[in-house]
Parts: sequence; structure tokens; C-alpha cells
Amino acid sequence: MSGKLRITAGAFKNRALKVPEGEAVRPTSERARQAMFNRLEHSFQDYGFRLRRARVADLFAGTGALGLEALSRGAAHVTFVEIARATHLKDNISALGVEDKTTVLTLDAAALPAAAQPYGLILMDAPYGVTTSPCGESLTQRAVDAVAAKGWLAEHGLIVAETGKDETLSAPDGLEIEDVRGYGRGALTYLMRVRPALIRS
Repeated sequence: MSGKLRITAGAFKNRALKVPEGEAVRPTSERARQAMFNRLEHSFQDYGFRLRRARVADLFAGTGALGLEALSRGAAHVTFVEIARATHLKDNISALGVEDKTTVLTLDAAALPAAAQPYGLILMDAPYGVTTSPCGESLTQRAVDAVAAKGWLAEHGLIVAETGKDETLSAPDGLEIEDVRGYGRGALTYLMRVRPALIRS
């Protein structure tokens, strides 16, 4: 038996996505997802980011809700990265008929290989509070570090990472945290490339 959630806007608005029952998968809430994408569509034009026609990577993809929302709102292509069995993800891709606009990679998002081509938007929603490294870094922090180190982020690209409300992220060299916003038990952290300081005459 599966639960369902909906795409919040765009070409697939109100289309249902399958979600497995239980605590193993915790999709980003519709409220947080809608707030996130409304910001992505309207708040970063001066930085040079555009969601429409962007290449997107959805790390810790789970059901694919974040990446499929991006497609619904005009992204060109989404690469889903998921280490676990991706049955519901593939079912959701098939139900929306977007196989030609998606790629599914079975990879550890916290230990990414070098990117063949960078992405304009990287979304990540790892399990809250999970640490696996000897120094206690969270899965999300390791994924952010890997994105920066392995060339996954394009020049005017953005990272949006969902974490537990009490978790904090650090920006690796070359990136900066633009904003952190709380939503219920979670928080969304927006990261971008370091912007050059204004030159004063």
C-alpha cells in the first residue's frame, strides 16, 4: 500500500505521486516544496539563475518529488541520484511520461564521482540526522562537499538542501549560504557560488 502526494504547480499540477508507507522515505512536504520552487522561480534572476530549461540533479531522490516538481515548472532535464531500490521513483517517472527528460543513477549521493556536465540546480533531501563519516558529518554535508569538489554545480547554479531543523550546514570553499528557512521539522538551506565583492572606486 502506498501513500500519495501532489505536484504543486506547472504542467503536472495536482498530479499524484506514489510514496511508500513507513518512515524509510520522508518526502519534502508540499508546503515546503511549493515555497522552495516559488523562490527558485522568482528570487534569483539577478544572480543569473533560471529554473526554466535548467539541468537539475535530485540527490537522495526517493520518490522523485523534488525533481519532478522541477520538470513540471519548466526544467529541461532531471538526473535522479538514489542508492536504494528506485521502484516508486521509476513508477512516478513513467506515470508522468517524462522518461525522455530524466536519468536515474544508482549512486551514493554523499560520495559522488566527477560530473560529466554541471547542473544549474541541485536538490537534496537526505534522511534527517544521519551521520556516517568518522568526523560525524551528516549525509547532506558530505553531499554538498562532493557537489563542490566534483564539479556538479554550474557557474550560476544553486543548491537547495533540506535538513532537520536543528542541523546546520557549512559552505565549502567557493560556495556561500544565501539563506536558511525553516518549515515545520525541517529547514531549507540555499547555497550559491561566492559572488565577487563589489569594486569600490
